[in-house]
Amino acid sequence: MSELLSGNEALARGLYEAGVTVAAGYPGTPSTEILEALSRYKDEVYCEWSPNEKVAFEVAAGAALAGARAACTMKHVGLNVAADPLMTLSYIGTRGGFVACVADDPGQHSSQNEQDTRHYARFAKIPVFEPADSGEAKELVALAFEVSERFETPVILRTTTRVSHSRGLVTRGERRTPPAVAFERDPPRYVPIPIWGRKMRVKVEERLGRLAEEASRSSANRLEWADRRLGIVAVGVAYGYVKEVFPEASVLKLSWCYPFPDALLQEFAAGVEQVLVVEELDDIVEEHVKALGVLCRGKDVVARIGELSAARLRETRARLEGRDPAAASVPLAPEAADLPGRPPVLCPGCPHRGVFHGLGKLDVVVTGDIGCYSLGVFPPLNRTDTILCMGAGVTMAHGMDRAGEPRKVVGIVGDSTFFHSGITGLLDIAYNRGGSTIIVVDNRTTAMTGHQDHPGTGRTLMGEPTGEVSIEALGRACGIRRVVTVDPYDLKATAAALKAEVEAPEPSLVVSRAPCPLHTRSRLGPPRRIDPEACVQCGSCVKLGCPAIESDAEAVRINELLCLGCGMCGQVCKLDAVRTEGEEGGHG
Repeated sequence: MSELLSGNEALARGLYEAGVTVAAGYPGTPSTEILEALSRYKDEVYCEWSPNEKVAFEVAAGAALAGARAACTMKHVGLNVAADPLMTLSYIGTRGGFVACVADDPGQHSSQNEQDTRHYARFAKIPVFEPADSGEAKELVALAFEVSERFETPVILRTTTRVSHSRGLVTRGERRTPPAVAFERDPPRYVPIPIWGRKMRVKVEERLGRLAEEASRSSANRLEWADRRLGIVAVGVAYGYVKEVFPEASVLKLSWCYPFPDALLQEFAAGVEQVLVVEELDDIVEEHVKALGVLCRGKDVVARIGELSAARLRETRARLEGRDPAAASVPLAPEAADLPGRPPVLCPGCPHRGVFHGLGKLDVVVTGDIGCYSLGVFPPLNRTDTILCMGAGVTMAHGMDRAGEPRKVVGIVGDSTFFHSGITGLLDIAYNRGGSTIIVVDNRTTAMTGHQDHPGTGRTLMGEPTGEVSIEALGRACGIRRVVTVDPYDLKATAAALKAEVEAPEPSLVVSRAPCPLHTRSRLGPPRRIDPEACVQCGSCVKLGCPAIESDAEAVRINELLCLGCGMCGQVCKLDAVRTEGEEGGHG
């Protein structure tokens, strides 16, 4: 039976059919839906949101060493966090199959950088598969596990945004019977102390050579001979664009691109007059083709930055044919071109707004982190000064503080991010006698990726109740003596607490706790309106950056369809112009 699935749903189906029994991950666009879809098979597959990608990788690795087929999921920047166990698992190898599903984000639709996971595959000397669409995504999962077990190696299955989120027909198959699980003690194989690790290193190179031979024979890579004046090496998702823009060309389709299938690449190059390599992001295959002594075109005519598309490849064709690429580009649709720019803002009723309002009253440096609250960098809040990576909101605050920054430094981190990698930073501040103030904006969910649970929510990915980890107790356990909890909807109390903690002569932890309204799907209060007779358009409410508050030269209004009734606008209005329906005066 065939069905229409996104690439992420297809990967989940592939993992299920492959007989996976353990899967762990950390949510991150564009990878999040893989584990969410796989958890629908929770009677047969154990799934978990781990605190971070390193933990998820190690959970899956442990299961694989015991003989199970196991997987972990993450986005590209998450593999940076999991890089440490990745490098050594390559040495140890696996017993049961191990596949890391890693989703890259060309174009940085929802990421702090644009990076190519294939570098990690080459760095760790392990295979990487790249599906071109949903159907191939599911099929490659089975092949990836077969290769993992036959060569006793971890495998990366890399997707990019377009494959992850677009839909295609997928044919359902039967679930493979999961292998028996029983760890077999063998320290020389599983313990990479130097005396054994050096021998593992030799085996890694031997394995890489055998994998390269297999990649040239694999059905994941195929030759499609046509007009031999131009031969295109199409990698992963680029295959579809190539078939649309260069329908007449010969194509070498690569879905198993590392180790490089040298024999296949050389056979293809010998059969065509000119070689063009089309791959998303970096020139990894192109660089290797040139190293083989093959003259080829690539990133000199194909975009290196951002997502590829058929439209962008038409520009490539124009360059190859000596035409003006701009003339070949597809202009924006008139209606899109006329739309005004709309910077991302915090949602109506978002509790984080109360924290940024309070920080706006203080002369402090604010080191931010990854999550919804990163939107505090935009006007009118303007209250985030740096963002680096998960957990760095805490550690960079400490670094600035210890460097002697004359102003007080405040680090801000979300609840899920705190559990991901903020805890160690807080421990560092306490241990090394720092002086910064750390704010955990706890909205009881991993909001930005779609409301996933984490160790503080009291519920697992499998839908089971579990203990709620206390952020305040963790802070005290780290050695922080000043720990306070605030209600961010109470602007006056929140501002006072922040001022007191920033001025304190020791480090402090502020927990700003209020659930994400989008997650709870409940109103916070009656919708507000602005009394035009009382309003003098001072802009105080507009400065909150609430999308429900609209203003122009004529008046300031509250969109009652968007307003969730948080009441913050009423608290900042000094003229009592914010009312609820039927109310004549007083604060909203």
